[in-house]
Amino acid sequence: MINKRILIIQPSPYATGTFEPITQKKLYLPGLAPVLLSALIPSDYKVDIVYETIEKIPFENKYGLILISSMGHTIVRAIDIALKFKKLHLESQVVFGGYMASLMVDECLKHVDTVVVGDGEESLKQLISDYEKGQLKRVYDNPLSDLSDLPAPDYKTLSKKSIGDWMPVFAGRGCPNVCSFCSVYCVYRGRYIRRPVKDVLRDVREIKKLGYSKILLLDDNIMSEPEYMFQLTRELKREKIKWMGQCDIRLSENDELLDAVKESGCVGLSFGIESISQLTLNSLNKSWARVSDYRDQIKKIAMKGICVSTEMVLGGEGDSMESIIRTEEFIRKSYIIAPRFYILTPIPGTDFYKEMKAAGRIICDDIYSYNGSFAVHKPTNIPPDILTREYWKLYDRLFSISAISQRIVKHVGKIDPGALLFFSAVNMVYRSHIKRRITPNIV
Repeated sequence: MINKRILIIQPSPYATGTFEPITQKKLYLPGLAPVLLSALIPSDYKVDIVYETIEKIPFENKYGLILISSMGHTIVRAIDIALKFKKLHLESQVVFGGYMASLMVDECLKHVDTVVVGDGEESLKQLISDYEKGQLKRVYDNPLSDLSDLPAPDYKTLSKKSIGDWMPVFAGRGCPNVCSFCSVYCVYRGRYIRRPVKDVLRDVREIKKLGYSKILLLDDNIMSEPEYMFQLTRELKREKIKWMGQCDIRLSENDELLDAVKESGCVGLSFGIESISQLTLNSLNKSWARVSDYRDQIKKIAMKGICVSTEMVLGGEGDSMESIIRTEEFIRKSYIIAPRFYILTPIPGTDFYKEMKAAGRIICDDIYSYNGSFAVHKPTNIPPDILTREYWKLYDRLFSISAISQRIVKHVGKIDPGALLFFSAVNMVYRSHIKRRITPNIV
C-alpha cells in the first residue's frame, strides 16, 4: 500500500558561513510554488506545506513523496534536507524542482530520486501517477505552452501561516530577453507564457475572500506583452487592490501603460538594472538597456507614485573600484527606495558559467558555496578578494540609518503611505541581514 502523505517544502538559505537556515517570525512575501503544487495534488492525499523560514520541518514524519522547490543557493539547504530525510526514512521519494534543479539536473540526481525540470504542473500529474505504479522516473521535463485552467493555489492554507499582508498571484513565466547570467533565460530560452487574465482575476478574488487586498504579482517580465499588461491592469483597477511586481525598466517609455499600471493599484516595482557600466550590460547580452537612461527612467516611474526597487550585480566586465563608487553615488541620487546587490556569480547551468569556465576564470570549484556574496570568478578589473570586501562595504554604507532615512524622506508625499511604511520595514530587514553578512533576498 502506497503512502499518500506528501510534504512540500520551500527551504530557507543558510546564513553566510553557517549551516543554520535563516529564520524569521514572519514571512512578508511568501513564495507561490508550495501552495500551487498543493492544489494540483489529488484530494485523497494528505499534504503538508512548510515554509522553512517561518516553520520547522517535520523530519520525524514518514512521507511517501517529499517535494522541494528551491531558488538560488537555497539548493544547498535543499540537498541537506533531502539527505536527512533519506537517512531517516529510506522509503520516502524526494523530488526537486525550481530553477536551480532545472539548471543542475545531473548534480541534483546525485542526491535525490527525481528532478522536475522547468514547469511543474504537467510533470506533477504524471509523477503522482507513476509513483502510484511504483515507476517513478528520474527526470520529468514537460514544458508548458499554455497556462490556462490551472486550479487556484491553496491560499487558505497559506493564510493560516505567519505571513504578512501580501499574497502571491502569478501572471506569466519566462522572458524574451537573453541575458547570459540569468537563470530564467537559461531555463526558458526566450519563451514567455502568460496566463489568461480571467484566471489571474480568479486568484485575486480568491485571496480577497480571505480578507487580503494586497498582491505580489509574479511574472518574470510582464512587460513582455504590453497589450496583455494593459488588459490585466484595467481589470486589476476594478478589483481595488494594491500590488507589487517586477518588469522591464522600459515601462517608463510607455506613458499610457505606465499610467495604467499606476491607476491599477501598483505601489512598487522591482527592476533588474544590473549595472551602471554599459560595457558590463553589453557583455551580459543586455545591450538593450541603456545606462544613460536609467536615472530618468527611474525618476519617471517614482514620480508616478510607484516605489522602485532594483537589483544590480558587481564584478562585470566594466566594473572597477571607481565604478563601485559611482554605483553608490547613483543609488544615493536616484529615486530607488530598496537597492539590492549581488556579486556577479556564474551560476552552474547558465551561459555565463560556461563562458567563465571555458575562459579559465572560475576560481572556486565548490558550486555549493555560490551565494552571490563573494567572488567565485576573476573579474577583469578588480581582484576577487577586493571585490568581495568592497561589496560588503557598499552595502554597509547604503544601509546605514542615515542612508535609509534619506531614501525614505525623498519619497514622502510622492508614494502611498502604506507602501512607504512597507519599504521602510524592508530596508530595516535588509540592514539586519547585512549586519550578519547575509545577502538580502528574504523579506
